[in-house]
Amino acid sequence: MKITKVTSHILQHDLGEELGYSQQWYAKRTAHLVEVETDEGITGWGECFGPGNVALANKTIVEQVIQPMILGHSPLDRELLWNKAYNLMRDHGQKGMPIQALSGIDIALWDIAGKVAGLPLYDLIGGKCRERLNVYGYGMMLRKVADLAGAFEEEAARIKDAGFRATKMKVGLGPREDVKLVEAVRRGVGDGFRFMVDANHCYTTNDAFYVGRALEELDVYWFEEPVAPEDHAGYRELRAGLKVNISGGEAEFTRWGWRPLLENRCVDIAQPEVCGLGGISEYMKVLALCHAHFTPVINHVWGSAVAVATNMHLITAMPDLPGGLFQAQPMLEFDTTLNKFRDEMLAEPLNIQGQVAKNKGTVALPSGPGLGIEIDRGFLEAYKIA
Repeated sequence: MKITKVTSHILQHDLGEELGYSQQWYAKRTAHLVEVETDEGITGWGECFGPGNVALANKTIVEQVIQPMILGHSPLDRELLWNKAYNLMRDHGQKGMPIQALSGIDIALWDIAGKVAGLPLYDLIGGKCRERLNVYGYGMMLRKVADLAGAFEEEAARIKDAGFRATKMKVGLGPREDVKLVEAVRRGVGDGFRFMVDANHCYTTNDAFYVGRALEELDVYWFEEPVAPEDHAGYRELRAGLKVNISGGEAEFTRWGWRPLLENRCVDIAQPEVCGLGGISEYMKVLALCHAHFTPVINHVWGSAVAVATNMHLITAMPDLPGGLFQAQPMLEFDTTLNKFRDEMLAEPLNIQGQVAKNKGTVALPSGPGLGIEIDRGFLEAYKIA
């Protein structure tokens, strides 16, 4: 079996309203899917992290830089191809878009491997460690409304009532205004319900301490990306000085990037992004590093049904850490805002929301070979922009 073609599909749809986080506003949803074809008719699907113009740039890397390196090779030679591509791109970027591009291709190669073996991905990477997956719903994006705190309070209550096990909110207006938003979400979900706060690295260390102390009082479960991902010293100070869990890692790449983050004891909870850090091949190495440092992992999940399905397999196969009768279980992150590429792109939808509502915040495992999904090509063509 040989690789014959690699294609990037860039999809986009309007959201109908502007949403924001601490770094930017956006009104369109983008997805970057990668399709790898073979001479035996087996096709694999992957996804690259990165929206908007980032996706357009990554399309060039996928098709013009990496595709020539792997054409004619067996798609089952995943480790060989990953290292060949990385080594040839090393002089031009050990992080960022080259690795995002490589991630989508690697995921597609694993999808092919599962289809060849007739096994779901989770069986290829270690087997089933749990029968169902807990799901948390994130929402509370920044919006240009008169009463944002009131809107957050109502949205948080809706997410809880929808059956999710926990929820997550965005901040980014400034420390004092952000604390008011967090207070509103606590009112919305009530005492005892788990929720998390995502800053998308918008604070200085001093401001992060101000917000973090308020999060402690409000019993927030984790404080995500409080400072810039490069600021390991800031992460260490916050982790040592706050009781709230410090989480991060979605903006880190490869085992070499993750090693100092873990060695420096920067996070209580690691959040690797498989569609960005180097794909499944590299994710497995990062997971091993995290567990070697006794750092629990709750994957960062953002994107289409391809990204969601990939993470469902990875979480299914993730061993407990440290192990025990009443072990805390990892959760699947689920973006509750409008995303047609997650909800409408598959011939048989994942139906996460419906499962969560009916099954006390849990979803069933995927079961088909590879990622276990089938792309609706008509849908793909309708939303394809490049």
